[in-house]
Amino acid sequence: MNATRSTETWQLRTRSLDLGARTLVMAVVNITPDSFSDGGSFLDPQAAIAHALQAADEGADIIDLGAESTRPGSRAGGAPGSAQAPAVSTDQEQARLLPVLEGILRARPNAVVSVDTYKAATARAALVAGAEIINDVSGFTWDLDMPRVCAEAHAGVVLAHTRGRPEEWRTQPQLAPDALVALVREGLAESLSRATRSGIPLHAMLLDPGYGFGKRFGENYSLLARQKEFLAIGRPLLAGLSRKSFLGQTLAPLYGNAPAPVLDRETASIAAMVAAILNGASIVRVHAVHPAIEAALIADAILAARRSDTNQ
Repeated sequence: MNATRSTETWQLRTRSLDLGARTLVMAVVNITPDSFSDGGSFLDPQAAIAHALQAADEGADIIDLGAESTRPGSRAGGAPGSAQAPAVSTDQEQARLLPVLEGILRARPNAVVSVDTYKAATARAALVAGAEIINDVSGFTWDLDMPRVCAEAHAGVVLAHTRGRPEEWRTQPQLAPDALVALVREGLAESLSRATRSGIPLHAMLLDPGYGFGKRFGENYSLLARQKEFLAIGRPLLAGLSRKSFLGQTLAPLYGNAPAPVLDRETASIAAMVAAILNGASIVRVHAVHPAIEAALIADAILAARRSDTNQ
């Protein structure tokens, strides 16, 4: 794959999605009490189902359900039963997640649902319940059973890059841009290799640079500016920039030098999202669906014009 967004098919568990012709929008639904953006708003199953159906009505191509927060400082990623065990057990995660997944699919049997989890047991239960995609923020590094589970279910997979565990993110040393890009590229390539060794076909996988996941403030902009370089690994890209804290920090001069509140980061999120599309992202992960769809249409028109100019 060269350094431009290509047109290809992403194979999911029971169907496929066409990538590249237009940007696909993945809507976030956090079934958690403590997510950084909207923790607690959709912890009630009926509220989460209603929110997901609204996102679908607004045009979201994929609904991404998460039942454990991986915000900075959380205990996500620890091994069950260890001193660093995650704050949310597998049983608790599934108790939050499965009623919402099942409710969405009862109302919209054709909905494409992704599940944001790093736990193999939760992934297995979600796939049995009808999920098409597993979105693993750890890139198959936190639960080594995850590749086998996804391979056996023929799931679509998103492999994200995470630098360390959430409780370590605020203390990570700053990296120079070249070192950071090399680190992320090597990590994504290793996740891809681990997945293929487990029998997951390339056409079932996407890569995510993991904005905010162990990257310090300015490092995220270095990744965004050079995002096209990750296309050389050979898979399409998903970008999740919506409402991230580094955007709030950039907006601080407008808010008395304090980070902009989460819900005041929407315009900044759209700006970052458009940059991600122009730098090769095939899918964007967002909280506010309608404005993202509008912005993606403009970005896609720019890409189409760029291709037309190149072909003349």
